[in-house]
Amino acid sequence: MNIALWIVAGLMAAIYLLSGFGKLFVPRERMAAMGDASRWVLDFRPSTLKIIGALEILGVIGLILPALLDIAPILVPLAAYGLTLIMAGAVTVRIRRGETKAALVDATYLALTAFVAIGRFAWVPFTG
Repeated sequence: MNIALWIVAGLMAAIYLLSGFGKLFVPRERMAAMGDASRWVLDFRPSTLKIIGALEILGVIGLILPALLDIAPILVPLAAYGLTLIMAGAVTVRIRRGETKAALVDATYLALTAFVAIGRFAWVPFTG
């Protein structure tokens, strides 16, 4: 179980790192032009997108570094929980916009981050 949690946490860290940097550094209009799945960004102010991107990057840091450095490892499930909340918002936006396929992808990310949160809180915590 520990290995599965590490694999999922690493995969989610990579996804959220790319997503977070995109929201921080790619202009909103350019993101919207990337395809139908990215048009949701036009519903938000650029500052809101930057906040979401920064929160995703902070989530990535909290997902990996505390466990690797053995400094406050309780932050790992808390970061995973925070990313789960972000994805709950993403799924809500997708459903409201009628983007069913994108909502399913976001729901998958939600489930994976929830798996890490529950796994590190209850099943295989770093602190005993």
